[in-house]
Amino acid sequence: MSRPRTFSRVAAVQALYQAEHAEVNPEIVIDQFVRHRIHSLPWQGGLEEGNMPEADVPLFTRIVRTAAQQQDVVDGMIAKALPEAWPMTRLDPVLRAALRAGGAELWMTDGPPAKVVINEYLDVAHGFFSGDEPRMLNGVLDKLAHLLRPAEFSSAG
Repeated sequence: MSRPRTFSRVAAVQALYQAEHAEVNPEIVIDQFVRHRIHSLPWQGGLEEGNMPEADVPLFTRIVRTAAQQQDVVDGMIAKALPEAWPMTRLDPVLRAALRAGGAELWMTDGPPAKVVINEYLDVAHGFFSGDEPRMLNGVLDKLAHLLRPAEFSSAG
């Protein structure tokens, strides 16, 4: 089963991690991912080699750009949603990238419903982590969703 939107989210987490880790402009990382990982050829390997040829490029690009452009605001919201004992700097860098990607996508109010976004990033987190990180991501993104998209939760019963 093809899941281009999920692959886009995985690629966005990886790209945000790479941009932070290498201290590189996210636009350069977007270009590298599109040319070398997303538009890879079938014989160049799949997910296990870090390639996602089925990823939705416009979604991937929009998540990474929004995360970069809104990083200060999104990071501030993430920091407030985290337990006091877990400042942003203490987070695993991949978890930090996943929270930024999820926060950026929740920022985009014209995207899928917040609950869909949270579930997608929960799946992505389970791909990277086997401990409590997915649960932390779920809690933080849920708090961000309530802040950024309160109307989606006001009529929930």
